[in-house]
Amino acid sequence: MHQSRRRDRRVARRVPLAPDRRQPLQFTAAGADVLLVGYFSAKQKDFEALMASAAAELAARGVRVVDQKVQRRGVSDGGARKMGLPYSSRTLLSYGKVREVAEACDQADADAVIFVALLTERQRRVLTAMLDRPAVSLSDILAAD
Repeated sequence: MHQSRRRDRRVARRVPLAPDRRQPLQFTAAGADVLLVGYFSAKQKDFEALMASAAAELAARGVRVVDQKVQRRGVSDGGARKMGLPYSSRTLLSYGKVREVAEACDQADADAVIFVALLTERQRRVLTAMLDRPAVSLSDILAAD
């Protein structure tokens, strides 16, 4: 008897781009209007000081911070064991906060979004596509100088 083939229902893995095919960072910070975004755990009590120092570092490099947004993890619900984890491995932030950042960028006509937290290459690509402007880490801006 002939047995029917079962369809494999696993999600296909995507092949990562070769290192030479990845697009380099195409953002010049000097003279740009940016939105500064911070992601902090509820354990981090001095997040306002960290945001202020990040804005001061950017201002020293000729960048104008037009708005700031903060995503706090573990303040409402989610439990203490999840406070160090991002809301989403794709975007770092919750999807509602990403929409809020996109609206703020459109209203302020920001050139880019700078994240205080480190972004992976995947997060950078996804956020750049979702926000329609470059999404970069603060460490990338500081290292470029």
